[in-house]
Amino acid sequence: MSLIINGEEIPDEVIEGEFHEIKSHYERLLQVSCCERDPEFRGYAKENVVARVLLSQEAPRRIDEPGPEDVEAARNALFEEHGGEESFYMNMGIQLSDENLVLDNVRQSLRVERLLAEVASPLPDPDDDELEVFYRENVDHFLSAEEIRASHITKNLGEASSREEVYQHLCKLRKRLRDGADFAELAEKENDDPEQQVDLGFFKRGEFMPEFETIAFSLEVGEISPVFSTHLGLHLCTVTDRKAPQPKPFEEVREAALDLLRSRHRETKIDAFVEELKAGATIEDTDPDVD
Repeated sequence: MSLIINGEEIPDEVIEGEFHEIKSHYERLLQVSCCERDPEFRGYAKENVVARVLLSQEAPRRIDEPGPEDVEAARNALFEEHGGEESFYMNMGIQLSDENLVLDNVRQSLRVERLLAEVASPLPDPDDDELEVFYRENVDHFLSAEEIRASHITKNLGEASSREEVYQHLCKLRKRLRDGADFAELAEKENDDPEQQVDLGFFKRGEFMPEFETIAFSLEVGEISPVFSTHLGLHLCTVTDRKAPQPKPFEEVREAALDLLRSRHRETKIDAFVEELKAGATIEDTDPDVD
């Protein structure tokens, strides 16, 4: 065991599991390749595990054991979240005979949740003027979605003699467009589906095929895309206009601003509480990461 917290030995697989979740998160954000940040992520994992264990150790000292009704309600909510009792046990990789273990975990989770609520209380209750100041200081969190207006040329592959033939044809069209040909006029002649609109109008992320959006949102206004493919065929597109994100009116996002303010308050209070617990804890790391 590489981590011992107030005498409680933490299984190495707990740290490994947390490490892999953190690394996967950064990989999804395309902020990591291979292993160059592994020591950093392992450090994050240990910090998270230490915080969770300290809270779990403190909760029974300060919070009464929840009643059977509360435990049953929390357990049922857990089952529902996983699509039912059978799905829960299958997803978690545990046996139906381990119900007592599940109930113990639910009791402990409820105690920790109540401890955190106690630590964070009272939540701030700002008036509108105070909340609007917070909104203006954090306006980047309350922006409208970016929108672009795009036009496209689509060539189907079903009737083509080869994919390469279609690709080469679109490459020639791209050269003509980059040399100054009018995109709308060329698209009207070249689009395989005459019912398809050349001008797609304004749209946000999530309204079209991901492959199309990835290309379109990467373009500057007037830029001609490379030839790219989707399940509909091969494409060229251009962005004809762009609406940058704009601050949403305060009245429209008042509740979201209040939620963010309270979330920040809660995080600050909990972080400070965890640091207090760390200061009074005995934490042994027998396998510290080396930078």
